[in-house]
Amino acid sequence: MRTPISRLRTIGLYEGISYLLLLGIAMPLKYMAGIPEMVKYVGWAHGVLFVLYMLSVLEVTLAHNWSIKKIAAAVVASLLPFGPFILDKRLLKDEENKKEAPVRQVA
Repeated sequence: MRTPISRLRTIGLYEGISYLLLLGIAMPLKYMAGIPEMVKYVGWAHGVLFVLYMLSVLEVTLAHNWSIKKIAAAVVASLLPFGPFILDKRLLKDEENKKEAPVRQVA
């Protein structure tokens, strides 16, 4: 987690997992089994991770001059159940493409 992108990817993965836990386990336990405690704890953790995710998007935006389109994609990804995982895959692909691109030297 040395770079803004790596922090965003890591936080995004945890945020995505917490969202899936909230939707897939905690909410059904609350409404089908009458156990609301899971929503309280998983929801709290997800809320903290969501705020960290948004702060990380801001950090990446400032560090890499992200366009409005990339910012919007990151925000929309946080609202979709598997969105952070899709964003992570795209960020990883972008990083790999940057490493593979030949460096132009000025003579």
